[in-house]
Amino acid sequence: MALIASPVNDGPLFAEVDMGADSSAPTVRATVVQASTVFYDTPATLDKAERLLAEAAGYGSQLVVFPEAFVGGYPRGSSFGVTIGNRTAKGKEEFRKYHAAAIDVPGPEVDRLAAMAEKYKVYLVMGVIERDGYTLYCTVLFFDPQGHYLGKHRKVMPTALERIIWGFGDGSTIPVFETPIGKIGAAICWENRMPLLRTAMYAKGPLLGVGVFDQVLACPV
Repeated sequence: MALIASPVNDGPLFAEVDMGADSSAPTVRATVVQASTVFYDTPATLDKAERLLAEAAGYGSQLVVFPEAFVGGYPRGSSFGVTIGNRTAKGKEEFRKYHAAAIDVPGPEVDRLAAMAEKYKVYLVMGVIERDGYTLYCTVLFFDPQGHYLGKHRKVMPTALERIIWGFGDGSTIPVFETPIGKIGAAICWENRMPLLRTAMYAKGPLLGVGVFDQVLACPV
């Protein structure tokens, strides 16, 4: 099955949203990026990420959140040729290219993302496909404005057929980072519907959290 392109939104890339907060409370300007991967081309995807990050920084954003699997790609509509007990040659080749487009953590792509966060002076939350040997993980990476890689969260339970391509995360990568703009953590897609995972994050204190999705990108956790 071929990859299916996600619907393209021709509206403005940036829009102001009034969250109805107390006007006396500190304000954090956050940008939620809704953009697609350059599939099977990780260098081009990183170039695109930098262009979007520069635009967000130009609006004064302090926190910039990218979609689930932005680097590496969310393979919406693909089966990788899998049926129970069998895989097609075409599907194996698709997976080989998908595996090659994933990134090592740490690795050169992580270093580049850290440099972007430092260049544009933002907290960066980036969805990636992480490669660890032969296993792939749906992962979120965190960076600070000084260009430090803070850590990662691996999706604990891939949803439905995602399980044929992604490994399972565990409780060792559910971080919450203390920052001057608030505590930052992330839940990926259907993890936002997992009470125990959310409870584990809440237990670490008041949270400026993001929910990272493949299309609808972020919401409070």
